[in-house]
Amino acid sequence: MKLFVCILFSLLSSGCTKTSDNPSMAKTDLSTNNFNANARFTYLALGDSYTIGESVQQVESFPYQLQNALKQKGFDVGAPKIIAKTGWTTDELQSAIKSENLTPTFSYVTLLIGVNNQYRGYPLSTYKQEFAELLQRAIAFANGDKARVFVVSIPDWGATPFGKNSGKKPETIAAEIDAFNAANREITIAAGVSYTDITPASRNAKTDASLIAADGLHPSAKMYNEWASALLPKISALLQQP
Repeated sequence: MKLFVCILFSLLSSGCTKTSDNPSMAKTDLSTNNFNANARFTYLALGDSYTIGESVQQVESFPYQLQNALKQKGFDVGAPKIIAKTGWTTDELQSAIKSENLTPTFSYVTLLIGVNNQYRGYPLSTYKQEFAELLQRAIAFANGDKARVFVVSIPDWGATPFGKNSGKKPETIAAEIDAFNAANREITIAAGVSYTDITPASRNAKTDASLIAADGLHPSAKMYNEWASALLPKISALLQQP
């Protein structure tokens, strides 16, 4: 039982040691070697476990489902460049971006980060500052064009089986998630960047087990498809522009 709790805890935070032979943690070191800079349209996805698609197949993560949906519409979109890892907070994502030394600019960028700040009890004020900095980095990666950046809200993990058994009241988790999302939404809108709110739909997991992956914590391919579908018309409209 202690091992089970440790595995689930580590899915949201770095509180337990990750081992390569643990199948539930297999995606924490996701390779992004599939990234294709030669495609007409390139995609950078920034985030944490929700971006890499912890506990689902790579093709079932929302960045890859989004890429596939765009390709089906006839857009030559290469495999996404992903900078994300399970457990990352805003400061850890910042550090990872710096170590990547990225030089290319991307056709569009998605940013979804903050659940681990909330989970670890980090100050909201720190999150605001670091999220705002990350958003500016995302805009820079889009060649300074804020119309090519898309922020996704933080889903509510309190609606999951793990959340219900975490020892913290789901309504408390929901209130904290709402506070973090209120902050990232305000910063995003003030910057003139698109904001996609997937949080209300994520709470449908309370009554729909098909929205949750086998680990009892992360979204299933079905929920990730909902996120990709929410982003699809916005990014399709962008890529149709001359």
